[in-house]
Amino acid sequence: MKGPPAVERLTPIEAAAEIDRLIKDIARHDRAYYQNDAPRISDAEYDALRQRLAALEAHFPHLVKADSPAQRVGAKPAQGFAKRAHRQPMLSLDNAFAESDIDEFFASVRRFLKELRDDPAIPIAVLAEPKIDGLSANLTYEHGVFVAGATRGDGETGEDVSANLRTLADIPARLRGAAPERIEIRGEVYMARSDFLALNQAQEQAGEKIFANPRNAAAGSLRQLDPAVTASRPLRFFAYAWGDCTEEPAATQWEFLERLQGWGLPVNPLAKRCADREASLDYWRALAAERADLPYDIDGVVYKIDRVDWQQRLGVAARAPRWAIAHKFPAEKAQTRIEAIDIQVGRTGVLTPVAILNPVTVGGVVVARATLHNEDVIAEKDIRVGDWVIVQRAGDVIPQVVGVVAEKRLPGSHPFAFPKTCPVCGSRALRDEGMAARRCTGGLICPAQAAERIKHFVSRDAFDIEGLGGKHVDSFLEWGLIKGPADLFALEALDRQSLTPLRAREGWGELSARKLFAAIAAKRKIALDRFIYALGIPQIGQATARLLATHYGGFAQLREAAEKAADRESEAWKALVGIHGLGEKMAGDIVAFFAEPHNRQVLDALLDELTIEPFAPPVSVSSPVAGKTVVFTGTLATLTRDEAKARAQALGAKVTDSVSRKTDYLVAGADAGSKVAKARELGIAILSEAEWLALIQGN
Repeated sequence: MKGPPAVERLTPIEAAAEIDRLIKDIARHDRAYYQNDAPRISDAEYDALRQRLAALEAHFPHLVKADSPAQRVGAKPAQGFAKRAHRQPMLSLDNAFAESDIDEFFASVRRFLKELRDDPAIPIAVLAEPKIDGLSANLTYEHGVFVAGATRGDGETGEDVSANLRTLADIPARLRGAAPERIEIRGEVYMARSDFLALNQAQEQAGEKIFANPRNAAAGSLRQLDPAVTASRPLRFFAYAWGDCTEEPAATQWEFLERLQGWGLPVNPLAKRCADREASLDYWRALAAERADLPYDIDGVVYKIDRVDWQQRLGVAARAPRWAIAHKFPAEKAQTRIEAIDIQVGRTGVLTPVAILNPVTVGGVVVARATLHNEDVIAEKDIRVGDWVIVQRAGDVIPQVVGVVAEKRLPGSHPFAFPKTCPVCGSRALRDEGMAARRCTGGLICPAQAAERIKHFVSRDAFDIEGLGGKHVDSFLEWGLIKGPADLFALEALDRQSLTPLRAREGWGELSARKLFAAIAAKRKIALDRFIYALGIPQIGQATARLLATHYGGFAQLREAAEKAADRESEAWKALVGIHGLGEKMAGDIVAFFAEPHNRQVLDALLDELTIEPFAPPVSVSSPVAGKTVVFTGTLATLTRDEAKARAQALGAKVTDSVSRKTDYLVAGADAGSKVAKARELGIAILSEAEWLALIQGN
């Protein structure tokens, strides 16, 4: 039988017609395979169609179409990954390390939901599944077709690795059967242990990089600029959750796993519905015993409240859902010797002791350094240089010294003397009463603090300046190019006047310098919550920065309020400490930051260079309480106080614990106290619980 004409003998018109026909044929066979589970041709015939299309597109590149199935693998390497925002945030999970933590998880759910609090006999069922040690990914399907995929990133925005995810055999191009109009499917990209060992063996033979563990191998393989490299790596995928969806995909977490399987996505076969706390812990113990025999790495068990309506009511606290928790396995341990104790100075001036270890493998990772936390820990455990110690990776991540192997201590050793001066700048290192940390008093004159503050400023969850890593910050400080964060935005102008421009310095060239300046320029406009986090205020992490951004809306308002709050009798202070989720200690650190003259100078310099965008929380446009300030008081009849506050925040309201002139609504339950009188005095709307629920009805 005569085959098709050689590609090079076709005219462009003939090639275009054949490409159109092949795309339609391949799409038809994909539908037969993925949706109907009834392939019409053999694998060899299907492969021949794909190979013919690839050959045509290679010879006629100007005829390549964006929707071509041949573009799943082998696209030209990208210059970098574009950012892709998730329609719903990809949240992290709170961790539990002891049974008491799991007891508190179940107790907190019972306290939050009123019917569970009132009736202890109602069971709390969970979906339990292994916590795969891999890389989280978010897949977007529209009308059942895979259209995009991204890494978790900072939870709000990830890297667009769509082309690479298309190469995974576990991720179907089309979902089988009926699917929502649009759905984000979350899961974990991982690598089996046997595949990891084979990959490392091949890497070693080729003289290429050896990966430390399967997770690193999976992450490195997925984040290849060339999808063909990803396609050559043995990556797998387990689906387990959803984000944005145009319909309610299931009534329970267990039903959703069944739908995933029906759509053709792999789910972990070890997932199990557990009726209560005792069944959950039994599952965890059984999986811990089986852990070593599994074909892939896991570091614990994830429990998710099975009922989706309960999940929705429980909502989110900070950046983790209240309805799920990761129960981690005990840390793996090993023995090694402490060669030295190094003192590191962090961005807030805290002196942190770090044990320099004789390298040892713990949980499949070579550990050469471990935190000693603070001087009290060293004294309590009597840790000395030269000691043999037990090292573990807490949560299989952070190496730490558990204790000393006393019988191996060498004679003549001496207790460690913690320094009273900063090892970097020589300033006094003081310890406040009641505090475990010792801090350098050098402030902005301390090079270590300057370096660490700027590294935090440019980190991924802050300004996220591409191409500006820690080693570059160190170099810029050493060369005298920068002293503070605002200097970064004047770097390009300074470079034009410099006798030794950046492109002429070690490790830099024309292209890399130009890319850095462009990356810095792209960050002259920044979201308010990211800017607050970037400032490095003690105790103010991403969740608290977002809380402050939500409450104040703009940076000028936050700064003015924080400066006024220096007076602890002021309304500004009462409003600050009254923000739901913010305590007095956090409020004190915020006030102290804005009261420091050096910090105000840094802020003024930054404001000359930047545009800080007002914060606009993603809320339902139909919410009647979006942007309103609400206070709850008294005992509510149908909701717990925590659930009422969480629901108000989810609808875009600002929830505080104190009544002020800025309060829009006071929701008063039974036995309401003095807040009602104050609200009346200020002319604030006072709602009963029924009136509040009627106001937010349908939201």
